[in-house]
Amino acid sequence: MRKRMSSIKRFICNDFSENCYLVWNEQLTGVIIDPGCYPGEECERVKNFAGEHGIKPAAILLTHAHFDHVYGVKELSEYFKIPVYMNAADGTWAEYNSKFPLQFGMSAPDMSFDFIPVQDDEILSFDDMSFRVITTPGHSSGSVCYYSEGMELLFSGDTLFAGAIGRTDVPEGDYDSEIVSIMEKLIFLPGSTDVYPGHGRPTSIAAERVNNPFLEPFNEKEDDFVPDSTSPVTIHQ
Repeated sequence: MRKRMSSIKRFICNDFSENCYLVWNEQLTGVIIDPGCYPGEECERVKNFAGEHGIKPAAILLTHAHFDHVYGVKELSEYFKIPVYMNAADGTWAEYNSKFPLQFGMSAPDMSFDFIPVQDDEILSFDDMSFRVITTPGHSSGSVCYYSEGMELLFSGDTLFAGAIGRTDVPEGDYDSEIVSIMEKLIFLPGSTDVYPGHGRPTSIAAERVNNPFLEPFNEKEDDFVPDSTSPVTIHQ
C-alpha cells in the first residue's frame, strides 16, 4: 500500500521542550496533537501557522493529560472550535495538574475543557485522514498513541522515544505496563512507520527495534529490519 501524503509541523513548547504537532493532508484538513503551548504567544504560533497555510484543524488529539502536553488545549479548542479527544483514564490528571507543575516552577494548565473519550482500536476519521487509537498504559494510566496506517505515522506521546521510553516515576506510572504496551502494541507495527514522540527527535519503529536500549533483550539484527527511506512526509520545522 502506497503511503498517503501528509505534512507535519512541530512546535517545541514550554519549559519541558514538549512536541506539539500539526499534521495535515492534501485537502488541508489537519489535527493538532498534544498542544503543550503556553497560552498566548506560544499558542499564537500554532494559530498563525495554520492560518498562513490555509490549514483547517478538525480536532485536538491528546496522547495523555500530563500538564506539559495540555497547556494550549483550552485556548486552541475554543479558537478553532474543535473537539478534544482523550482517554478518560487520564481524567485524574485534572487534579494532579493543579499542583504537580508547581514542583517545577511552572503554572497549572487550564483543565476546564470538555473531551470525547477514546477507546482502544477506535478509528478517528477527519476528511480522508484517519488514526487508530492504541492504548498504551505505563507513562500514565490513560496514555494512548495515534497510528495512521495510510500515512505510516505513529504519534507516540511519552510512551516511546528515540532510544528511550517514557518515565514512570510519576503518579500512576508503571514500568512493567509500559514495557508490555510497547512490546505488545507498538514494536510489531510496520518497521517503516515514522514515530513522532512527545519530546525529542522523530524515529521509526525499525530503528527502535534495533537500537533502543530499553528494549535490548528483544533487539533484532539490523539486517532484519530495513527502514523505508522514501517517506512522503514533509516536516516543517
